[in-house]
Amino acid sequence: MTLNATIARVTDRIRERSLSSRAAYLSKIARAAEEGPRRAHLSCGNQAHAYAAMPDKEDMATTRKPNIGVVTAYNDMLSAHQPYERYPDLIRQAAHAAGATAQVAGGVPAMCDGVTQGRAGMELSLFSRDVIALASGVALSHDTFDAALYLGVCDKIVPGLIIAAATFGHIPAVFVPAGPMPSGLPNDEKSKVRNQFATGEVGRDALMAAEMASYHAPGTCTFYGTANTNQMLMEFMGLHLPGSSFVNPNTPLRDALTVAAVARAAGITRLGNEYLPAGEVLDERAFVNGIVGLMSTGGSTNLVLHLPAMARAAGVLLDLEDFHDLSESVPLMARVYPNGLADVNHFHAAGGLGYMIGQLLEAGLLHPDVKTITGGGLDSYSQEPKLRDGRIEWVEGARDTLNDKILRPAGNPFAPIGGLKQLAGNLGRGVIKVSAVAPERHVIEAPARIFADQEEVKAAFKRGEFTSDTVVVVRFQGPSANGMPELHSLTPTLSVLQDRGLRVALVTDGRMSGASGKVPAAIHISPEAANGGPLARLRDGDIVRLDAVAGTLECLAEDFANREAMQYDPATASEGMGRELFRAFRAHVSAATEGAAVVV
Repeated sequence: MTLNATIARVTDRIRERSLSSRAAYLSKIARAAEEGPRRAHLSCGNQAHAYAAMPDKEDMATTRKPNIGVVTAYNDMLSAHQPYERYPDLIRQAAHAAGATAQVAGGVPAMCDGVTQGRAGMELSLFSRDVIALASGVALSHDTFDAALYLGVCDKIVPGLIIAAATFGHIPAVFVPAGPMPSGLPNDEKSKVRNQFATGEVGRDALMAAEMASYHAPGTCTFYGTANTNQMLMEFMGLHLPGSSFVNPNTPLRDALTVAAVARAAGITRLGNEYLPAGEVLDERAFVNGIVGLMSTGGSTNLVLHLPAMARAAGVLLDLEDFHDLSESVPLMARVYPNGLADVNHFHAAGGLGYMIGQLLEAGLLHPDVKTITGGGLDSYSQEPKLRDGRIEWVEGARDTLNDKILRPAGNPFAPIGGLKQLAGNLGRGVIKVSAVAPERHVIEAPARIFADQEEVKAAFKRGEFTSDTVVVVRFQGPSANGMPELHSLTPTLSVLQDRGLRVALVTDGRMSGASGKVPAAIHISPEAANGGPLARLRDGDIVRLDAVAGTLECLAEDFANREAMQYDPATASEGMGRELFRAFRAHVSAATEGAAVVV
């Protein structure tokens, strides 16, 4: 199939924009690779330190076996990462069977946005991505690894690991998932109880019972938020093994896929004939394929922040216009909560990523000729793994959807576009996800209510102050202000107002969760208010027009451009829950449109 004209045009635009930065990057990783296996350049003392705890240390010092470094985000307070507890032993055994060795090079922090929603700790969440990249850099700095396995799933973890994999782009990289927990309480029932709690219809005991029935086992949360969007992305970008993203933890197939990932990492080092440095996988075509996956699945808006930062680490420069243009040309093929009633287990059973990739390739909406860890192009990702006699075989995946309420073909999608829109106007630039927003709510024009944080919004709701159409503006929530926390705890409040018949919208320089849904939300507004951005000039009662159809975000007040900006008080985000430690991050972070990053 001929490549779609928009896909080709956007890819060429990214390639041209990135010409010098990508060339410099490729030159850098080529220089790093030229010296050959890195261990050969270590002194005997260096090597003795590196191998002292290994049972086969003498073998390591005298042979050319590949040595695989494992960077793990394991902890046992994140359900998605708890399964990684078993992985090091499994990986070491698999490496030995593959004629290699493996060492845990280091751990990276992995915080749970589900625990910190609405709390001070959420103000560290976005910056944890950069900390993860830094920690991975420390892990790999020992210069003893021929390939790396990255173990991570959730919101900031995978993007941080990608930044590290790109930075160490001369080292082959394989990403190893852990899988989603089995289905529990349906997500729409959980959401219903949350809304009932917000209105006082049920008590905390009912809310707690619903939450515990939803989040109930090891594995990723089953809704299609940022964590599962990350897993999708790794397949579309060729960094997972095909069909591995949504296999449940602690199952024979899951373990077999992990063993296969280790064998593949051992097979693509510079010591063999299939050397595949991570930096060559992470080119502009891979990032375009990732964005196509984001649009076609209705994925998390958080990736609009993460992808530019990830790409920049590989010398590839993305812009909001790239997301917008690709969204306009890519059909929405999946309905997974919050964009539908299904969870990721239902999605996987209906044909999953293999079906989608096959469909998108046939429609010319993906680059087929990319480098992937399989050694082939993206067409290998239309296959699915089967466990036969204890070994993995990849067979042809679903060619027809097995449930058209969850998954549809590219030629008969749920919507003709991906549902992510760029917004621009006198209030700045931002994005809105409309895939779950009713068409009659794509344009909201109403008086603004200005708030400094989400707790003020919830307090006003409890006082009964929202009685008419309102654009809720929560400002001073950008990366330079307080680290750009998610404002997901506003979702039940705003949903209740909308269900009461009010026309409401959210406008913020902060983030919404990857699970945000039916309320129109203009997010990531840049320049942010703390840096004198236009949101700092808004006043209560200003008429704000959010138009997702035209792609505009405007304050209609005649004197708006001539007002003085309200000043941000940094003391509000300066201490408590470790926020003191991140002053330098807030002072040096880039704009949201560039990925809100510190290290790239």
